[in-house]
Amino acid sequence: MLYRVLIYLHVSSVIISIGPFFVLLPLVKKLRKAKGAEQDVIMDAFRFAVRLTMHAGHVLVTTGILMVVMGPWTWTTPWIVMTLLIMFCSLFFLARAFSPKLRKLKEDGQNRIDIAAKLNRSVWIYIILLMAMLWFMVVKPNLW
Repeated sequence: MLYRVLIYLHVSSVIISIGPFFVLLPLVKKLRKAKGAEQDVIMDAFRFAVRLTMHAGHVLVTTGILMVVMGPWTWTTPWIVMTLLIMFCSLFFLARAFSPKLRKLKEDGQNRIDIAAKLNRSVWIYIILLMAMLWFMVVKPNLW
């Protein structure tokens, strides 16, 4: 029963980690022209999505570790190795993908369209990284 609860928490944290980034895609388009209070609201949404993803990631990692310890797989299982590799890459990416760009938007004289395009690309790259991890966890391919 405990293992099933861990699976439920693990899957729920995946949903919470991925979902907000799809909401951010239309906000990036609005960010190109937004100023003042509207810009602040959009930037707050970005910050909230990143924080939510980080906290959901803590649950994701904790439940994942517990499931490997309690379950039938080992740390050398190919899909676990690949998921961990992508996860570590995504952590470095997440740290540099959003906050620096959002800070630049607050500075005067910055090219809003360029920064919004970079944010849009960052959102898509992060979604792809998350979906790749999800693919490995669902399909569980035997790569070696």
